[in-house]
Amino acid sequence: MLKENIKTIRKSKGLSQEELAIKLHVVRQTISKWEQGLSVPDSEMLISISDILETPVSTLLGENISESKVDDIKVISEKLEIINLQLSERRNSRRKIIHWLLILLCVIIIITFMSLILLDSPYLGWDYSNPENAVLGVTFHSVEWLFIRIAPIIFIIAIIGIVLTRKKV
Repeated sequence: MLKENIKTIRKSKGLSQEELAIKLHVVRQTISKWEQGLSVPDSEMLISISDILETPVSTLLGENISESKVDDIKVISEKLEIINLQLSERRNSRRKIIHWLLILLCVIIIITFMSLILLDSPYLGWDYSNPENAVLGVTFHSVEWLFIRIAPIIFIIAIIGIVLTRKKV
């Protein structure tokens, strides 16, 4: 009957009487009266109820609806399991991407250090009486100085990140 169906569907949607009343622009007591069978909503209100509860009017007016079936719980648990698997896969793919980016960062730092060692600061032999060479030499020296001091810290942090993001067996 209508009173049981409104109550059952409202509860299955996780709505309180107050929440449904707010959505229908009525007071909570009106919902309570409908669910107790003390009054009946008019046809326009019935359509509004069916829209908010996402249920056909015929279902609202039909016979009793069973509250929740074991099959419904099984379907929900299967959907939750699928969602959990998708989240786990997404987390693993992010972990792999971060892992390989950290490895790439370490390789770039090592290659840059090797290049600096092999080049042996060639700008130190430049003629600094030329203003262009002086500015360029100071710029190269500043970059090298910053790199030499910051790169080891970044390298250590990256190594720690690689260890933390490796695949656990």
